[in-house]
Amino acid sequence: MIRKVQAQDACSISTIYNHYIKNTVVTFEEEVIAASEILARITKVTADDLPWYVAEDESGNILGYAYAAKWRDRFSYRFSVEVTVYLSPEQISKGLGTQLYQVLLDELKRKNIHSAIGGITLPNEGSVALHEKFGMLKVAHFKEVGLKFDRWLDVGYWQVTL
Repeated sequence: MIRKVQAQDACSISTIYNHYIKNTVVTFEEEVIAASEILARITKVTADDLPWYVAEDESGNILGYAYAAKWRDRFSYRFSVEVTVYLSPEQISKGLGTQLYQVLLDELKRKNIHSAIGGITLPNEGSVALHEKFGMLKVAHFKEVGLKFDRWLDVGYWQVTL
């Protein structure tokens, strides 16, 4: 089931996200994030009237999440968002990312958001495929802009007009 995020989801979300912080280069954050910080991020996104969704199983366990955040703070950017999806490691390549993004992008269209942008640490074939499944096109490639685990990393941006 996919539903809107609730405050009590912050702990599960931090567990999922912290896996990526500690074990991957998918995020450039390097220190684990407490549930209280995740709650602050949820509060910010929802205060901006943007969507944050979670996927949960029949037992109520959070399997993944997706959200949209402001692309930039200046007023003229108000119709553009950055989209993000993270899944529990056991849920990768099972179609859950697609389901979350479908719900998220449908809601963004309903809210008259014009442009959705996804940033991807490269290489990442799975994430690229997910974004391109939704008609996103690569619009930028920044070389060696992040350093994590003693590796210089590239970031690409994919965009779709909704």
